[in-house]
Amino acid sequence: MLNDEYRYRILKLLEEKPDASQREIARELGVSLGRVNFCLNALVEKGLLKVNNFKQSPNKKKYLYFLTPNGMQEKAQVTLRFLRTKLDEVERLKTEVVRLQDEAAKLNAKSFKHPD
Repeated sequence: MLNDEYRYRILKLLEEKPDASQREIARELGVSLGRVNFCLNALVEKGLLKVNNFKQSPNKKKYLYFLTPNGMQEKAQVTLRFLRTKLDEVERLKTEVVRLQDEAAKLNAKSFKHPD
């Protein structure tokens, strides 16, 4: 459930906005609140995130998420893995686009040929 894409996106989001609520994270990632809760707990258990609640906040459910040193290192590693995955996807898409363009050109050429 916690693949590189979600790990990257959660760590990046929390690095930029450590006070993001789980609802905000879920909305940003386009996933359920339960999935976000599961992912955050997994990151905390792995020692990648530290969670503190706001002492002065009237909303005692409000938390701050901090990347630990291990979390920062993991974010760097997962960023590289995620980038490699996306670059591979781009290459596959480029190949598919060329193939489709060739196919479309052949179909287009056939549609304009008149029988003799």
